Amino acid sequence: MIPTVYIPRDSAALAVGADRVADAVRAELDRRGIEARIVRTGSRGLHWLEPMVEVLTERGRCAYGPVTPADVRSLFDSGLLTGSQHRLWLGRADDIAFLKRQSRLTFARCGIVDPLSLDDYRMHGGPAGLAKAATMEPAEIVKSVTDSGLRGRGGAGFPTGIKWKTVLDAPGARKHIVCNADEGDSGTFADRMIMEGDPFVLIDGMAISALATGATHGWIYLRSEYPHAIATMSAAIETARAAGVLGPSILGSGKAFDIELRVGAGAYVCGEETALLESLEGKRGVVRAKPPLPAHKGLFGEPTVINNVISLASVPVILDKGAGFYRDFGMGRSRGTIPIQLAGNVKYPGLFEAAFGMTLGEIVDAIGGGTASGRPVKAVQVGGPLGAYFPRALFDTPFDYEAFGAKDGLIGHAGITVFDDTADMLAQARFAFEFCAIESCGKCTPCRIGSTRGVETIDRIAAGDVSATALVADLCNTMKYGSLCALGGFTPYPVMSALTHFPEDFNRPRLAEAAE
Repeated sequence: MIPTVYIPRDSAALAVGADRVADAVRAELDRRGIEARIVRTGSRGLHWLEPMVEVLTERGRCAYGPVTPADVRSLFDSGLLTGSQHRLWLGRADDIAFLKRQSRLTFARCGIVDPLSLDDYRMHGGPAGLAKAATMEPAEIVKSVTDSGLRGRGGAGFPTGIKWKTVLDAPGARKHIVCNADEGDSGTFADRMIMEGDPFVLIDGMAISALATGATHGWIYLRSEYPHAIATMSAAIETARAAGVLGPSILGSGKAFDIELRVGAGAYVCGEETALLESLEGKRGVVRAKPPLPAHKGLFGEPTVINNVISLASVPVILDKGAGFYRDFGMGRSRGTIPIQLAGNVKYPGLFEAAFGMTLGEIVDAIGGGTASGRPVKAVQVGGPLGAYFPRALFDTPFDYEAFGAKDGLIGHAGITVFDDTADMLAQARFAFEFCAIESCGKCTPCRIGSTRGVETIDRIAAGDVSATALVADLCNTMKYGSLCALGGFTPYPVMSALTHFPEDFNRPRLAEAAE
């Protein structure tokens, strides 16, 4: 058996030297005259161990990490190709606690397969969902997705099956599938990991959506800040087209569907579905008023499904394993699994796919290991820059759409950013207003003006005018209920949660005066 070494080419691994490690491994193989295969994979998502190198052995894949080029020679001296012990040895990759505790459905192949090998994808069961969908009637596919309980993983949590049925039932000679890959939330990377690590699952998910709704045109709107994802998705689309997965007849079904990749210019507001459509049409990314809904009049005024990357990538396993299999994961109305992305001041950052229902405390303390600084956790922001800040008092909250909503929070894209006790929550509230002011498309007054006034008001509080907190609450109320889209509507979540749960950070000017 020719030894096989797996080295990630995911952006997170590349950022910490994975290419240099791969070059060092090649050079060492040449120096020793050893014949071996090097497979560049996506990431397993254990970011504190990147670059994590794996080698295929009789016992399975053994992992080592984090590996630097300087470690490579000693790894070979210790018996890397047979999975032998070394100070960087992590054991069998599947037995690493962070991986073993997960329920990997959507990310089952990430970090395992060569992202651009259809043979690898097939060997690991990838095409089964699309192959099954190609034999089904559109209404059957929609029913399967509806029965699974899958909801939009981009943040809104809208039932995917209902959206698909609306487009299926909508009259129109031409329909579209739009994949929202404009992953703009800080601390989130699940979309990128799928596109760089398992692009064919996204292509299959879009093709299944096309079969379900009668769409013939697909579009992936991908942010320009993801050059490696752009390159991988472009190559995967060409490969899928050549293999008959895309084109005039999906897997010989007689139904046509093809995908075009479009690159956005980095506007956060284009993550909002109607602003994204405007940008796809070559216009400025400005939010549209609704109704009409995109499902009725979307891209070019035609019926359009708009789903997030993870929503679409979750569909193949539903078609393959069945709606009941997927629905058995989760709790309440939050079914299936969710890729939780741990970032910020956390000991074990990375992607953790699990069924809905774990408590926030379990995720931060047991999975994330607490703070990287070793100091107490002060706040956790869930849902990106527009998510609420939760204090430790709310760590018993289950990771569930409704449970978070009941605590004035939102799951969003499932990004979790951890802060220790040195964080200044007044500064964080100011950042939320400032972020909104910078990223606003400017169409509606509450978002455009309210965010700017919010920055000014926070600055008044910082200067000692603590009475201005009442004005902050009033501004947030106006933005929440008067904004045209979620950018202005969700900005109050981080601001008001910081004010509610950490009032001492807003009263410091007064406390400083009292101390004097």
